[in-house]
Amino acid sequence: ANIILISLHEFPRVHYRIAKTIDASTMTTLRDMVPTKIAAGVWNYLSKYKTSIPEFPQTETCELLIVDRSVDQIAPIIHEWTYDAMCHDLLCMDGNKYVHEVSSKNGSASEKKEVLLEDHDPVWLELRHSHIADASERLHDKMTHFVSKNKAAQLQQARAGGELSTRDLQKMVQALPQYTDQIDKLSLHVEIAGKLNVIIREQCLRDVGQLEQDLVFGDAGTKELINFFRTQLGVSRENKLRLLMIYAAINPEKFESDKGTKMMQLAGLSADDMIAVNNMRCLCTDTKKSSGGGFTLKFDVQKKKHAHRKERTTEQSAWALSRFYPVLEELIEQLSKGELPKDEYNCMNDPSPSFHVVPTTTSTSARTSPAHSMRSRRTGGSWARPRGSDDGYSSDSVLKHASSDFQKHGQRIFVFVIGGATRSELRAAHKLSSKLKREVILGSSSLDDPLQFITKLKMMSAEELTLDDLHI
Repeated sequence: ANIILISLHEFPRVHYRIAKTIDASTMTTLRDMVPTKIAAGVWNYLSKYKTSIPEFPQTETCELLIVDRSVDQIAPIIHEWTYDAMCHDLLCMDGNKYVHEVSSKNGSASEKKEVLLEDHDPVWLELRHSHIADASERLHDKMTHFVSKNKAAQLQQARAGGELSTRDLQKMVQALPQYTDQIDKLSLHVEIAGKLNVIIREQCLRDVGQLEQDLVFGDAGTKELINFFRTQLGVSRENKLRLLMIYAAINPEKFESDKGTKMMQLAGLSADDMIAVNNMRCLCTDTKKSSGGGFTLKFDVQKKKHAHRKERTTEQSAWALSRFYPVLEELIEQLSKGELPKDEYNCMNDPSPSFHVVPTTTSTSARTSPAHSMRSRRTGGSWARPRGSDDGYSSDSVLKHASSDFQKHGQRIFVFVIGGATRSELRAAHKLSSKLKREVILGSSSLDDPLQFITKLKMMSAEELTLDDLHI
């Protein structure tokens, strides 16, 4: 993070999530101190650079927020319904590499072909943050539009007669060799979307996703979860595990007795699965609901349901199962407005007298202040991609495509998540870059899909992370 800030000539206000204690008699764990220690390390390095690097900004130019994974334990495991998240969650992909079968040139057999779902693919770029249902509809429309624009395809459609399915349209256009280059990517995504929809149907994921979101928003509880396990026999063990991990994050106290064990047995979990659920409970910083610790949101006392996350009534979607949003999205909006909860977040450095939070409606003249004149608005880079990662999906796409008119952007917002970021958080950073007119740059120690996160939890030991193990 320091290297990136230095190379971009950025001098941030360093915000960090403070350690939480359950009550006055409970000692703060070393794990809770990690964000504080990293924030202190970043600030110490920046203080040295401020005096040693020529033309380095002397006043604050951006915001940096440092949090750990416990800020939102649900985001890594809940089913996300965007095209990007579904591809990485449900398909056997190696990073961003997808393998599919295509017809050989002589037409005698099929052969396997590797493709990368990355920014060079215009269809992927357009659809990756779309709801899977929306992506499927738009792919069908694109294919239909393609057919309508060439006479040869229209002729074949007339012979077939009537309305054609997306699969029929795909086969039809593939038979037109002069359009091969144009149709390859479109056909690829038609195939992928078709596979995703088959998996969603076969694994009853709509029912799973509905219960997941009902648990998060307080519309379902223990009774509904037990009934689901007893009646939905076609749901896989992995999806039952994810439901129980969400439940453990919301109600960690339920697993302190044998009641939690019985629920896991009812779901048919393995011993390794049970370790993941119990470790999820241990990661929760709010083990006593009345203590006010952790990231518990307050709601109207007249509401009977216990909602772990509040509804966002200002952002309604036409698509089902779109209620969930990562906590990080709300935190970034609060940071942008200077409204981070003071009892949960500290700032390592008080702002200089010349520092002003740039509002969403930043004017061009606001960009001419001395705090910004010493740095260029360069974009790109691969700093958010973990070293050695072949994932290829990093926040550089946020920088490249948020807007080409950087003069209208306010100060950058850097966010670093200790313990792994999620694709929903990448999506939130991309969305907020446009909404807030500020480049939101997300970095993390890793980018985890649900299976990777679950594997990490299964491998965790009961021992706490010591500060000596942390290298800054």
